[in-house]
Amino acid sequence: FLSELPELGSLNRKEIAALVGVAPINRDSGKLNGKRRIRGGRHRVRTVMFMAMLSSIQCNPVFKRFYERLKAQGKIPKVALIACMRKMIVVLNTMIKNQEPWRAEMA
Repeated sequence: FLSELPELGSLNRKEIAALVGVAPINRDSGKLNGKRRIRGGRHRVRTVMFMAMLSSIQCNPVFKRFYERLKAQGKIPKVALIACMRKMIVVLNTMIKNQEPWRAEMA
């Protein structure tokens, strides 16, 4: 995972989310408000994170609560999952930047 993303720890949260491809991109033009979608980024990293998050929302209480809260707010499951992926990459980036181990209160 780290070999696919050597920039981890050196970028801010918006930049790392965009680099991985989990930041929503708006498709607006003039007065038209299009849908937001994720695209671009590093496909292999995004695929690994997707599979890891499928497991995390079942086993990790922090991500499970976040996922369930988003679904309760009316988000469709895939949108909630992508939001969890973004949260995961931001937490990983912060952990590496600050050289800290995983702490549930960090997320």
